[in-house]
Amino acid sequence: MKDLSARQQQILAFIRRFVGERGYPPTIRDIVAGCDISSTSVVDYNLRILEREGYLRRDPEVSRGILCPRPSGRRLVPLIGYIAAGEPIPVPSADTWDNLAAGETLELTEELVGAREGVYALKVKGDSMVDALVNDGDIVLMQQVSTANDGDMVAVWLKVEREVTLKRLYREGNRVRLQPANNQMQPLYVDAANVEIQGRVIGVIRQTV
Repeated sequence: MKDLSARQQQILAFIRRFVGERGYPPTIRDIVAGCDISSTSVVDYNLRILEREGYLRRDPEVSRGILCPRPSGRRLVPLIGYIAAGEPIPVPSADTWDNLAAGETLELTEELVGAREGVYALKVKGDSMVDALVNDGDIVLMQQVSTANDGDMVAVWLKVEREVTLKRLYREGNRVRLQPANNQMQPLYVDAANVEIQGRVIGVIRQTV
């Protein structure tokens, strides 16, 4: 391998540090900002050299596809949409899971994912869970489940309202209390038959400003 320029060493160190701290790789714009580089074209030029020399690989089919050689203990998790009102979350089924490889994915450490199966990620819209340190723009890691314990933070589909929401779930007789983690918001009470659990939160990737 050839000797790297100071700029290339800086970029490579930034990528490794970014992945180590956050569990997923940076975008080119992250590198522009983090390394105080003038343009994305300069970053792209140096990334091509780093890839050619074997310091990293780039996958054009994967968002955030700038990856250092992958150590053991890392997994790709599909990022399948937003947790927001309007449409049901496109939770992958056994038949469609493999097709998600063509979409946006995150490369995460085993510490974040563990040995769980059926893990996917969603971007958060709204501030109903801010007191649980889940803010607008954060990414929640979900495990695909259809049941949950009281107090779990879950994604639920409200069948009548045709809305999806992220709340803590509590069963109270024939109804369910969906509790926000925001002292400015009131809990939502719904008929238990109206609630379909689509996933349970197992981790949060916080977006820094």
